[in-house]
Parts: sequence; C-alpha cells; structure tokens
Amino acid sequence: MSTITVVGGTGYAGSAIVREAARRGHDVVSFSRTLPADDARVEGVRYETGSMLEAEARLRAVSGSDVVVSSLSPRGELDGKILEADLALAALAAEHGVRLGVVGGFSSLRLEEGAPRIAETDAIPAEYAGEARQMNAVLGELLAQPEPLDWFFVSPAEQFGAYAPGEARGEYRTGADVAFYDADGTSAVSGADFALAIVDEVETPTHRRAQFSVAY
Repeated sequence: MSTITVVGGTGYAGSAIVREAARRGHDVVSFSRTLPADDARVEGVRYETGSMLEAEARLRAVSGSDVVVSSLSPRGELDGKILEADLALAALAAEHGVRLGVVGGFSSLRLEEGAPRIAETDAIPAEYAGEARQMNAVLGELLAQPEPLDWFFVSPAEQFGAYAPGEARGEYRTGADVAFYDADGTSAVSGADFALAIVDEVETPTHRRAQFSVAY
C-alpha cells in the first residue's frame, strides 16, 4: 500500500479521491485550509490543515508521501497563485522522489488532434476563462519540467463537478489530450468514477509525465 496525500482533499474531486484511496487500504492524508465536519470525515484518513502558499505546509504534504495529488482550484487565496503553489509542490516532489498528480480541467483538452487546447481559444465562457487558463498554465509548466519529476495531469469530462455528481458505475475510459464523448455525444463522469481512475493510476502507473483524460 502507498501513502497518498491529497491536497485539497475536502473539495469535490479531492474528497472522492480520499474516499476511494482509503477504501482500498492506502494510508491517506487529506490537506485542506480547514478541517471537515466530523460526519464528513473518512475513517482511517489523517486530516491536516495548511495553505499551499506556505512552504512549511507544502513540505508537510510531500514529506513521507509516495504520491501527492493536487486537486487545488484557482479560487480564493489561490486565484492567481495556483501556478505558484503547484510548481512549488512539483519542486518538492522531484527533490523527495514523490510522484505528483494534478487534477486539471476539461478545458486543457483539445477538441481534435493538433488543435489548440480549449483554454487557449476564445470558446470558454468568460466566467470560467480565468480558472481554465490558470490550470492550463499549470499543465504547460509540467510539460516543461525536466526529469526526475514523475507527474501526471488528469482532465475530467466536460460534465464533472458537484453540479453533476452522477452515479458510481465502477467504470470509465481514458484518453490522451483530445476530448472524447460517449455514443450519445455526452462527455461526463461521476466523482466516484473519476476517483477510481486516479487511484488506478496511482496503483498501476500508465501515464508517466503525461496528461490523460477520463470520461465514460
């Protein structure tokens, strides 16, 4: 079993990853700005608090971990600073020999092979553009990172989030950096099945230093 630290472990994606990793018997640490309510905690998970803009908290998150998954969002104090936080985690991960996973967004995908990433176009509604472009910048920096950093960047389906939780099917498909859809033309995945894909990647790494996408 691995020690998996989920940064942003009380958010929508992060809490799903925490639950799935704990269910499989991994040692799981959840980092967030504040502790969740008692009835929202997962048995066996260690909950810690700290800001990923602070060096001490980042070091605590990485030290002793086998894999760190950042499910941070560019909101609140991280709006405009998500790149700084994730790159600092990446530097520590490389130094400590820890694998780094980053949960990105659908907009970091391309609509077809060779096309620009959606976040690099004007196709994003203005209310989502800031977050999408910040997460896309994180991906761009990871792609430029030298060895020995071992990383993966996961883009969920277009319909993903608390507004469309879906149901756990126990299945998913993965792709590379081009968005894909089901037979009905829908790109969706539930939080539970997205987490399933991420913990599968932790247990059996198949996307090293690469982006991949998850949808049904």
